[in-house]
Amino acid sequence: MKRNYRNPVGIGKYTGLLLTAPFIIGFSVFTLCPFIISFVLGLTETGLGGQTEFVGFDNYRELFSGGEFVNSALVTLRYAAVLVPLKLIVSLLTAVLLSLEIKGIGFFRTAFYIPSILGANLSVVIMWQYLFTSGGLVNRMLGILGISPISWYGEPSGALAVIVLLRLWEFGSTMIIFLNALKDIPPDLYNAAKVDGCGGISAFFRITLPLLRSTIFINLILALIAAIQEFNAPYILTNGGPMKSTYTLGLFIYDEMFVYGNVGLANAASWLMFAALAVLIAVMYAVSGRTGGERK
Repeated sequence: MKRNYRNPVGIGKYTGLLLTAPFIIGFSVFTLCPFIISFVLGLTETGLGGQTEFVGFDNYRELFSGGEFVNSALVTLRYAAVLVPLKLIVSLLTAVLLSLEIKGIGFFRTAFYIPSILGANLSVVIMWQYLFTSGGLVNRMLGILGISPISWYGEPSGALAVIVLLRLWEFGSTMIIFLNALKDIPPDLYNAAKVDGCGGISAFFRITLPLLRSTIFINLILALIAAIQEFNAPYILTNGGPMKSTYTLGLFIYDEMFVYGNVGLANAASWLMFAALAVLIAVMYAVSGRTGGERK
């Protein structure tokens, strides 16, 4: 006999939809609609009189034809290729040191995390500009060591190095993810390795790194996405100079959109950035899954 259960709290079949409605509406209005509109705008061109004309994929062909877009893409790739590995290495080694249970370690964990909270705000940028000016603290320290002052903002490699160092200084979030993953590794594994005569360095490569494989991959994806979308640091510190050596894709899209008024070209460049990131991450996931399957 079928029983009919009374609903004491008045939950109907549409209650779940009503509870998720705020998220669905917010996602549709603030994410999905701008996403679609951006793609449509990438297929148009705005004339001198403000009229919009449909041009198809002409904007994409113009971007691939060379010029500043190709240069900004190469600058962004060069920046990511330098920053991402350094950030992962520094944050992992720091997390290993901060995972040691010694007195006062909580203070150092907080101190290393604070730069990530500050970010590239105005006070940090002013401090960074002072550090790397011709008479700044960095060049003074180099002078004490007998090294000639470096024109950090006058040389392409120096300007890019300043931005890399700023973002490398903000490794706290990546470090925290590694630190939490390190705490999940059973101490018995290290104790057994020590009994077998395995030293600290050997245990790091034989136990720590293999067990942190998934965490390293997650941090790699997050760091890569942040590096490809870099805008604040080069815009505030160098404004893309000198000689466009720090002119990232973010700066290119900003200039085309808000300086030159090329709405279609800016949106097309944004979609190319999104597509490149999506393909790159998909390939990395595929390679990671295949490698993990082989190890199993």
